[in-house]
Amino acid sequence: MNTFKLRILACDKVFFDGDAEQLIVPTKDGEWGIMANHSQMVSAIEIGLIKYKPKDGEWVKAIVSDGLLDVRNNVVELIVYSCEKPEEIDRFRAEAAKERALEQMLAKQSIREYHVSAASLARAMARLKYSGKDI
Repeated sequence: MNTFKLRILACDKVFFDGDAEQLIVPTKDGEWGIMANHSQMVSAIEIGLIKYKPKDGEWVKAIVSDGLLDVRNNVVELIVYSCEKPEEIDRFRAEAAKERALEQMLAKQSIREYHVSAASLARAMARLKYSGKDI
């Protein structure tokens, strides 16, 4: 099967850097699939579950925050704030983050602070949704 170069970059680490056969990412328009020789594009990525199939490997699933997808010349870069495998998620910390975000959203705050709180809540909810599940 044809492959493409895939780099998944989070703020704190390089999550994956290698050849892949397929990538599925969440966007505002639904899930998009990327395969070898895909046309050039740039897109915003939503908080949620990504799936990719490394060359001659099994599907790998990860939870990502919002970010950016860049496809060009058979190279795909996914740049996100955070990326982690479901089994790496600490449910206790995710639950605490959810509670903090809910409290912040109820507090009197600026529009900017509200949007930051809303993003934190969405990330915590996605982490709780996919953590420890066989997805």
